[in-house]
This record gives sequence, structure tokens and C-alpha cells, in this order.
Amino acid sequence: MVRDMTEGKPSSLILRFCLPLMAGNLFQQFYNMVDSIIVGRFVGKDALSAMGCVGSLHFLVIGSIIGLCTGFAIPVSQCFGANDFAKMRKYIANLVYLSAVISVIVSLLTYFGTEWLLRILNTPESLIPDAKTYISIIFLGIPATVLYNSVACLIRAVGDSKTPLYFLIFSSVINIGLDLLFVIQFGMGVMGVAVATVIAQALSGILCLYYIHRSFPLLHLQKGDVRPNAECCQKLLYAGLPMALQFSITAIGSVMLQSCVNELGSDAIAAMTIAGKTQLIIVLPAETIGLTLATFCGQNLGAKRVDRISQGTRNGLCMAFVYSVIGAVIARCFGRYIMMLFVSASETVVLDYGMQFLRINSALYAVLVIIFVLRNALQGMGFSIPAMTAGLFELIARGTVGFVFVRRFGYAAACWANPAAWFAADLFLIPMYLYVMRKFKTVPDFLRIRSEKSYE
Repeated sequence: MVRDMTEGKPSSLILRFCLPLMAGNLFQQFYNMVDSIIVGRFVGKDALSAMGCVGSLHFLVIGSIIGLCTGFAIPVSQCFGANDFAKMRKYIANLVYLSAVISVIVSLLTYFGTEWLLRILNTPESLIPDAKTYISIIFLGIPATVLYNSVACLIRAVGDSKTPLYFLIFSSVINIGLDLLFVIQFGMGVMGVAVATVIAQALSGILCLYYIHRSFPLLHLQKGDVRPNAECCQKLLYAGLPMALQFSITAIGSVMLQSCVNELGSDAIAAMTIAGKTQLIIVLPAETIGLTLATFCGQNLGAKRVDRISQGTRNGLCMAFVYSVIGAVIARCFGRYIMMLFVSASETVVLDYGMQFLRINSALYAVLVIIFVLRNALQGMGFSIPAMTAGLFELIARGTVGFVFVRRFGYAAACWANPAAWFAADLFLIPMYLYVMRKFKTVPDFLRIRSEKSYE
């Protein structure tokens, strides 16, 4: 089912689109979360720390792939909003070609560079074997990640956020079952959870592809659409690469921080791992509101409805601010219990470290949600470079905290790295968003030019 977001009350449209997407992202988080829970409970703290050592590296590569796929879908949503379906299908064809080539190249490069990357991260020698096994399999499975995210983003681009959720729920159940089978029954350790993750991701992608074939004639390619088109590829890369770089630049800051945290020992590594995963789950609703704004703004830019872009972004900010308070309460009141899913209650040092992280971060969730909303709104309007630049501000802040303060003040300083990065990104995003909206309202041809350049 497609959903036209250029008509109707923005807040209702955002909420209806957001809820299924939120549930889908929640289940997607379960891939890594269930992996960590099963490893922490049935293999041990050292194996969990090994996975945690490569957490930022995992985010760097997989996050960049997800960002690339999300960016590729933006021209599709803009064409859909403009009712230019012929152009939309050409974008889809070239999206397939680019995704296939990029997934193979990235998979091979990261797989063969794994050990070098682990050394760069200052990974403790005792954790390298498990860390290498886990992340190598994840990297080999990058084509499966690209398949699911590309197809799911296409379906969402035309307003259907429910269908990818249904398939993701099914594959998440498969993932949990395979985790339990491979780790508990077969004793495969971290290798088992990595293999289960790749299989489940591939299955969800295949199901989404089958659904498009059966139920989405709007997205079916016709004979004249399948020819590679340099202009379409260029515009897809213009939308996708900055969003991938946005993720990667942010993640590079996390990698820099992780390399410093890895020097603090397995308790600190485990604490940052489980607290970070707990926080990802807690802030997911606010992040999903932001992702919804990318589709909303993309469609309304295609329809030249700047009034709706402004109203929708305000509605999104209000929803995100309300949730930031709810998220802070959840982190402070239930964070310890959530982290006890990963490790036993006897790991008091790890849990205390984790709560220190959550208390500091949750106090500033209102700063974080501004990033989610404004960055995705700018991305949806075709301003990819400014969205990427915000990630550069985050990188500088995290790197500074990691190399200057963590090595001097230890774990407590690491807990302040995220808030420092959030403030730095907001210092750029807020003025940039206000500038863009003012240009839309005061320069008559600006909206027309941006709309036409976005998808033509």
C-alpha cells in the first residue's frame, strides 16, 4: 500500500508512518541485541567484550551501508511525490546496479582488512580471535544487508512502512531461533550468532523482494527502464554517498573513542557495549521520527509544498522532544534491568559503569533528538552535504573527548563523548535548517529549482 504524504494532517501522517517503521527498526535492533544477550549469557563476558570491541567498526560499515540505501531511496520518494513514475522506475533500476556493485566491493575490502582494523582499534590480544571471527562473517554478509535495506527503503519511499515490518518480524524470530540453535545446541559461540544474523537479514530481503514482485506493480521495471543511466547513477550517488558518509563520519568518531575505551579493560568495554545497545533501543522511537521526516520532506519537496515541510518538521520536533523525556525516565529507572539481559546481576562493576553512562547521556536526549529530526529533514529536501557536515562536527567532538580526555580521566570522560558530539552537531544543524527554510520562503525560484534538481 502506497501512502501519499503530500495531503492530510502532517502530524497524523508522520505518526501513522512512524509506528510501523519504529517497530521494524526495533526488530532490526534485535539482531545485534539478541546476539549480545545470548553471547553474554551462554558464552561469557569475554566473548561479549570481543563483540563490543568491534561494535563501532560494525556501526561504521553497516551503518554506512544503511545510510547509502536510505539516501538512494530519496530520489524515488521525490519522484513519487511529483507523480513522475517513469523517472522513478529508472532510478530504481540504477539503484539495483549500484547496490550490487557497492555491496560486493565493500564486503571484500572489509573482510580482508579485518585484522588490520582490529589492530588499529587497540583490541586486547586475548579478544582478537573471537572479535575477528564475528566481524569477518558480518562483513561477508554485507550483500544480504544491502538487499534488505535497499528493497525495504524502496517500499517505504512510496509510503508503505508496514510491509517491511512484517517480514522483519518473521526473520527476527528466525534469527533468535538460529542463535539459540547455533550457540547453545552446536556450541558455535560468536561464529553462530554472526551466521544467524546474516541468514535472517538475507531472508527478510528476499521476502521484501517477493512482495514487490507480487503486489507492487508501481515499482515493476519496464523494458526501457533497465538500461544503465549515468545521470541517474550520479543523482543516486549524490543522495546516497553523503548519507553514507554522514553515518561513516559519525562512526569514525565512535571508532576513535572505541580505540581509547579498549585500553580501559574488559569491564569498561562490556559496560560501553551493553549500555550503548540499551541506549539504542531507548532512543529508537525518536530516531524513527527523524527517518519518517526524510520521506515526508522528500515527497513534499517533489510536490513543492514547503508549508507542509515546515509544519511537518515542527510536528516531528515536538513528538521527539516529548519522547526525549520519556526515554530519559526509561534509561534511569529501567536501564539497569535492561542491561541485566546481557550479563548476570553478579557483574556489578559492569552494571555500575553502564548506569553511569546512561545517567549522563539520558539527561541530554533532548539535544540528540534535534539531530534526528533536522538532519533527516535536510536530507529529504536534497541537502545531503549539510547533513554530512553535521557528522563531521560529531567526529571532531568524539575524537577530542577520546584522545584528550578519556586517556586522562578514564571511563567517566568516555560517558561524556556522545553529549559533546550531539551539541557540536546541533551547533551546525539548527542554523542550517533555519537558513534553508528562510530561502524557501523569501526566494521565489529556490523551491522550484531545488525540487527539480532533486529528482530530474
